[in-house]
Amino acid sequence: MNKLLRITAFCAAGAAACYLGLSGYVWYHDKGRINENDVQLSAVSENNQVLSFFREKGCDYCHTPSAALPFYASFPIAKQLMEYDTRLGYQSFNLEPVRKALIEDQAVSQSDLNKIEWVMQHNTMPPTRYVALHWAGKIDDGEQAMLLNWIKTQRESHYASAEMAAEKRNEPVQPIPKALAVDAQKVALGFRLYHDTRLSGDSTLSCASCHSLNAGGVDGRQTSIGMNGAVGPINAPTVLNATFNSEQFWDGRAADLQKQAGGPPLNPIEMASKSWDDIVAKLEADPAMTKAFESVYPEGFSGESITDAIAEYEKTLITPNAPFDKWLRGDENALTARQKHGYTLFKDNKCATCHGGVILGGRSFEPLGLKKAYDFGEITDADIGRMNVTREVRDRLRQKVPGLRNVALTAPYFHRGDVPTLDEAVKLMLRHQVGTSLPQSDVDDIVAFLDSLTGVYTPYHP
Repeated sequence: MNKLLRITAFCAAGAAACYLGLSGYVWYHDKGRINENDVQLSAVSENNQVLSFFREKGCDYCHTPSAALPFYASFPIAKQLMEYDTRLGYQSFNLEPVRKALIEDQAVSQSDLNKIEWVMQHNTMPPTRYVALHWAGKIDDGEQAMLLNWIKTQRESHYASAEMAAEKRNEPVQPIPKALAVDAQKVALGFRLYHDTRLSGDSTLSCASCHSLNAGGVDGRQTSIGMNGAVGPINAPTVLNATFNSEQFWDGRAADLQKQAGGPPLNPIEMASKSWDDIVAKLEADPAMTKAFESVYPEGFSGESITDAIAEYEKTLITPNAPFDKWLRGDENALTARQKHGYTLFKDNKCATCHGGVILGGRSFEPLGLKKAYDFGEITDADIGRMNVTREVRDRLRQKVPGLRNVALTAPYFHRGDVPTLDEAVKLMLRHQVGTSLPQSDVDDIVAFLDSLTGVYTPYHP
């Protein structure tokens, strides 16, 4: 028995020695990485400090596709573990845009800032398993404070509006501006064209047919109905506040409002016009419309000038002065206690990591089913999402994160339009994107907070 104990102790001591030896080597390897020349790539010392942090802590191992992995990445067991971590890490968060912004001294996207802030505040990165071997990956209080202060500076410099209350300027969201600068004459033409059915093949549908301004900027259908009753493949996103999206459409195939406006008129399932020449011919037959148009666009009607006018009009379709906006500006009575608690839950449960910025979304693309696989059933082209545009495998099943402004008015939800209520949408997001669940009372409070995002649309008057 004593012999068995001695053998067991000897084996345990040997394993511990091997572990400590390997850990010590890994620690030496990791510390050496921060001295590589490719760390100091920015002309701004503060940016280099953050770049060095990402490099030293091994963030690039799992969150960039091109990081050179250490020698032990080919060892059995380590290989499987690292492949799993890098696949999940890159799916969850791509660090490359952050590095690029730092190197070029540009603004880091709000969604990326929000994600980094959450993991720092909740101490979830680096994972415990990684730190157990990579001692240099452990983050101390000073490093955490440095990174959080950098995020605060980024928000203050690039995102916080002057109208925000001082104590709210580091929030992951911002109020909708009360007005945007626009060309009044183009807006007037865009208004007429937005409501003009001559943009459709049989002159029965207009932009407003699927994006009603008195119904949250949507049509309330699971998917829209096009010309001759054709059923669209995807839920119509709201046109309200669309100007704040980084790209347009669920898959982001249009870079801006003008390119988006050019899609539906020629789409055979939507407005089904055969060409811009056909649309122009119908508009040119209207002398009053032609005269008004040529006074602003001397070159006359074309696909480019028509969509330019519509896009200028759509810039006015904003809904400021929601209760939440007033709270951000300093009115503590603008939200109820339940709504304030709902906002706290919204942030604590990672919702703001994707739903941030002015419209609480619209600035990034995320896969549906990040933490728990989503039951799509049969995958359609619409489900493939962003990959249809980028052709990158990483973007399969990614959709643009929808803005949550006026979300109480825009049911049904998700890109399929198959989720009828906000209550269900919140629960599905918690389950599939966050990997958690909350008591019904907490879900009710989050829904109450979402109700506070309903703003006020005021028709534009110069």
